[in-house]
Amino acid sequence: MKGFVAAAGLTVLLTLGLAGCGASDEKGETGAVTVFAAASLTESFTTLGKQFEAAHPGSKVTFNFGGSSGLATQINEGAPADVFASASPTNMRAVTSAENPVTFVRNQLVIAVADGNPKGIAGLADLTGPDLKVALCAEAVPCGAAAKTALEAAGVTVTPVTLEQDVKAALSKVKLGEVDVALIYRTDARASAADVDGIEFPESAKAINDYPIALLENAANTTGGQAFIDYVLSADGVKVLTDAGFQAP
Repeated sequence: MKGFVAAAGLTVLLTLGLAGCGASDEKGETGAVTVFAAASLTESFTTLGKQFEAAHPGSKVTFNFGGSSGLATQINEGAPADVFASASPTNMRAVTSAENPVTFVRNQLVIAVADGNPKGIAGLADLTGPDLKVALCAEAVPCGAAAKTALEAAGVTVTPVTLEQDVKAALSKVKLGEVDVALIYRTDARASAADVDGIEFPESAKAINDYPIALLENAANTTGGQAFIDYVLSADGVKVLTDAGFQAP
């Protein structure tokens, strides 16, 4: 699968991130930081969490990964969190305690198929086959909303056999052989390249998701939470995210 990294915006992110990360190192923030993050950020944020802990001795980052809509609901219902990273601005706006969200990356859909593409899928039009089993994310989840937009742009109607609550669940269906294809993010396909192929399709350009990150006003550790956000925006953070296939905003 071919991923790409958009160059536009990297300079701004690097500048903001380096400034923020420098301030964090000088202050030496430590302590427990709880981050609620979209499932598609699992691999990248796990890596960033380990790097952040190494750069901030005494800190401990705990993640709660899941569908952005579900995470937003949990936060609004009082679940303790310091930082929220959503796969769409819509779910970020639903969290009334999110302070000054910043878009830090973008992501794009691909068609995930079993390794070797045994069904010969070339584009969205191929997903209408009567014997093809398709998995989509539920529309309330960012990957589901993006899939709906892309399918409408292609003029294609698909009847999925399952609607999943996050992108990892949809990907898992392909990996387990329970479905033939799923519409998932490019980054998730890249992370599972040993098991699936990611088929690019032009309509995905009409359904690119912005990912905002924000400190929560009721955060138990505002200093540590802001330090983590600064690290995500730093040069080290940008490298991890773009290496995973995310695009700069």
